[in-house]
Amino acid sequence: MNNLETARIFKAFCDERRLAIIHKLQEGERCASDLIEELQIGQSTLSHHMHILCDSGVVDMRKSGKYVYYSISEEGSNQIKEILSALTKIEGYRTRGNKEV
Repeated sequence: MNNLETARIFKAFCDERRLAIIHKLQEGERCASDLIEELQIGQSTLSHHMHILCDSGVVDMRKSGKYVYYSISEEGSNQIKEILSALTKIEGYRTRGNKEV
């Protein structure tokens, strides 16, 4: 995964409303209209945030007739775990100043 894709994923988590959406989706798949009502936001606001969440791979979208449903992506969730692990992995030894720690 390149830095652009990683930044896209982290962008999804850098907003209070997107975090609130993710918390709601942890309870299970939600219809867009339910999210609008539960979070007391407008349709255009939800659409903006869902575009970012879906673009990052964090959230999946499916259409059923005139309804749109969202859920947390299992594949995206696993990918995020791998990215965090890779970014926080300490390789080799660390130094403080000129001394080995």
